[in-house]
Amino acid sequence: MVVKKIAIEEHFSTPENSKLWNDSGEADRNGKSYTDFIVDRLWDDNKAYQDELNRLGIVHTVMSLTSPGGVQGIDDPKTAVDLAHSSNQDAYDHYVKSNPKQFSMFAAVALQDPNEAAKEAEHAVKDLGAKGILINGYTNMGDVNTPMYLDDPKVDVFWQKISELDVPVYLHPREPMPASTQIYQGYPELIGSAWGGFTQETAVHAIRLIMSGLFDRYPNLTVVLGHLGEGLSQTLPRTEHRLFRQRNGEVNAKNVKPLTSYLHTNFMCTTSGHYDTDALESAIEAFGPDRVMFSVDYPYENNSDAANWFDQLSLPEDIKQQIAYDNAARLLHIK
Repeated sequence: MVVKKIAIEEHFSTPENSKLWNDSGEADRNGKSYTDFIVDRLWDDNKAYQDELNRLGIVHTVMSLTSPGGVQGIDDPKTAVDLAHSSNQDAYDHYVKSNPKQFSMFAAVALQDPNEAAKEAEHAVKDLGAKGILINGYTNMGDVNTPMYLDDPKVDVFWQKISELDVPVYLHPREPMPASTQIYQGYPELIGSAWGGFTQETAVHAIRLIMSGLFDRYPNLTVVLGHLGEGLSQTLPRTEHRLFRQRNGEVNAKNVKPLTSYLHTNFMCTTSGHYDTDALESAIEAFGPDRVMFSVDYPYENNSDAANWFDQLSLPEDIKQQIAYDNAARLLHIK
C-alpha cells in the first residue's frame, strides 16, 4: 500500500551555485553515469519530478541547496552571503511559489558572517516561508585547516535567532577537511557518503553541539540528522558510558544531562539514503518514534527505492504514519 509521505532532505542546485564548484572529484569517486544522473536532476523539470512524487505518495517535499560544501564551503564571506540570499530566492521562485502544496524549502545561510546568517534566516523564514535552515557541516573560514563548527561561540548570534524563530536546523554532511582524510588514503571511495567522510564527520559535529551545552542554553532547538541519525543510535550510548568512566580525567563538556537524553529532546532523524530496516528500528528506539521522519536524499538516491522500501515495512500502523507524515508535519507546520 502506498503511504502518504513528506520528504525533507531533497536537494537542488542553481546555475549560479554550480558555477562555483568543480565536481570532477565527485565524478571520479561516483562514476560518470551516476554523476550525470545527479547533475541532470539538480535543477529539474518540476512537472516530471512532481509526477514521480505523486505516484509514490510523497505529497510534500522540502528542498535545500546542495553542493560539495554548500554555502559553508565558500571561503569569501561576501560571496557566501550573496549566494545564500540568491539561492533562497531561487528556491522560493522555482519550487515554492509555483506549487506551495507540493514544495517548501530549507534556507541556506552563510555562517562565515554569523550576523548575516541570522539576518538571512529571519528573512527566509518570515518573508519566503522557509521551514528551517540546512547547514552543510563546518564552515570554511578562509583557511582550509581552520574550519568553524556550529558550537563555536561566534555562532551564538545565529542560534539565538533560530531559537527566536523556533525552526529546525538540518545538519547535513560534508567531506572532512583534507588534513583529516589520511585514514582514507588508498580508498577514496570512503571519503564521501559511503562511510566516514560523511557519517563520522557529522556524528562528531552533533556530539560537539551536545557537549557544548547549546541545548541547555536554548532548550527549544531542534537539529535534524539524516541517514538514520548518522550512526548515533549505535555509537552514542558507548560514548556516554566512556565519558562517564573518564569523568575524573579531562572534562571540557558543558552538557548538564546524559548525551543520549538529547536525542529525545533536541534531535530528530530521517531515513534519507539509509533504507535498512534493522537500522530504522534502532533509530526508533534511540530517538523515539515521534522523532524519526521519512526522507529520500534525492537526487543522490532514487525516490522509488526510498518509497517502495518504506511502504513495505512491517511497522505498527500508527508508528508508520508518524514517520511517513505526522512527525514532519508537526515539526514544519505542514497542513
